[in-house]
Amino acid sequence: MDHRTGSDTLTKPVDLSSLVPVLFGFAAFQQLRAASELQLFEYLTLNGPSTCDQVAGGLGLPVKSARKLLLGTTSLGLTEREENRYALSGQLRAAFDDGTWPLIRNIIDFQQQLSYGPAHEYAESLRTGTNQGLKHVPGSGTNLYARLEQTPELENLFYRGMHSWSELSNPVLLRQVDYTGVRRLLDVGGGSAVNAIALARAHPHLEATVFDLEGAIEVARDNIAAAGLGDRIDVAAGDMFGDPMPAGYDMVLFAHQFVIWSPEQNQALLKQAYEALEPGGRVVVFNAFASDDGSGPLYSALDNVYFATLPSEDSTIYEWHEHEEWLTATGFTDIKRVHNEGWTPHGVIEGRKPDA
Repeated sequence: MDHRTGSDTLTKPVDLSSLVPVLFGFAAFQQLRAASELQLFEYLTLNGPSTCDQVAGGLGLPVKSARKLLLGTTSLGLTEREENRYALSGQLRAAFDDGTWPLIRNIIDFQQQLSYGPAHEYAESLRTGTNQGLKHVPGSGTNLYARLEQTPELENLFYRGMHSWSELSNPVLLRQVDYTGVRRLLDVGGGSAVNAIALARAHPHLEATVFDLEGAIEVARDNIAAAGLGDRIDVAAGDMFGDPMPAGYDMVLFAHQFVIWSPEQNQALLKQAYEALEPGGRVVVFNAFASDDGSGPLYSALDNVYFATLPSEDSTIYEWHEHEEWLTATGFTDIKRVHNEGWTPHGVIEGRKPDA
């Protein structure tokens, strides 16, 4: 008799195999991070399919270490094994071919050095409703951005990561939004100017101003100069909550901003944008979104660990309909959703200031 069930037959154990990627999620990331740091993928790109011994020699690892690394990357679908030789998976080959891999490397560094320590405070952040992960970031201040200004090395890491996230996700902003009739664009909280530069390159008639804190503006100036776009993109230093927004624009862009602040702060920013816009001008909100039914997507759900623990007390990924409510309450009309055709949950929601 099975003493656990009182039955004479053994009960088949519940299948929890779907929990494996969750239970060992941190270990999965460490396999990816180690492969990135040790430059396994670069080695395979340069040398082609290689044996474990060749990989060990090429990376300067003990053979037993190469075996562990290759078992991890192959099990995760990052590499493939055929006849005792290892090669990049098709997905990673494509990332190298189209130039995406350096962006992924920046994001891996961001996750390892900035996100993972604070993520240990997720339960406590949920319990208190505050960004408890901030205790892992040196400095003073109640939000991540105030502390980053006090730690230049971390600030540079942050902007490299954000720059890479934007490059991965901004095709929806570049290609799926109509810029006909838009001449002057204000990029509020534009950081490193990654989106302003990309928009200027994609739409030669556009001129842009990046409006952000002085620390971010310093990075933006360098990037604008390096891009050779100083004649079409300028900068304005200021605090979006403490200083008035520059006026006279026919489009105001908020990129990755409305995931940081509270609903009340987001609506306050929309009110400022409304006042800065010319009649008939448009506001564009570009960031990750959660579905209206609260069921996903998975990317947004997992990314919310970062937003709960670090940026600010109120940061989260909001649902589409919440943005629509803020825009309507502010006075914007012709509200439109633009869903991303790519693999990230980023999208655009826009509204128009009525004509005078």
